[in-house]
Amino acid sequence: MTAWRAYIVGSALLEHRLGRELQVTHGLSIADYEILVSLSEAPDGQLRMSELANGIAHSKSRMSHQIRRLEKAGLVRRQECPEDGRGVLAVLTDDGMAKLREAAPAHVRGVREHMIDLLDPDEQKTLAAVFSRLTDHLRSLD
Repeated sequence: MTAWRAYIVGSALLEHRLGRELQVTHGLSIADYEILVSLSEAPDGQLRMSELANGIAHSKSRMSHQIRRLEKAGLVRRQECPEDGRGVLAVLTDDGMAKLREAAPAHVRGVREHMIDLLDPDEQKTLAAVFSRLTDHLRSLD
């Protein structure tokens, strides 16, 4: 119970802190930032909406809402998938990449300050192993 409650409270506080820092300094939510990062790492800066939602553990409806907001801001655009007329791609725009480059250093500093630097290297490895196992298990249930 102690581990569970520490995880619940600690992860909520961490996400709130990092989200607030991104919002105040760059006008992005954590979800916005994760979408921009995922698209920046994808070939040609584009992913099917379903792949994007899966990769960052969002529902398809939540992903649609987030993409709509990012589209209005000019950071992403939607386009029809050339291989499959039913599929829709989310595509990172030049403005989206510029916003990500602007926000990334501050976000990385926040992640280091509020989490990584508080853990020794063995704790970092353990945390990575635990959450990789948890993620694999939960993804296998779908």
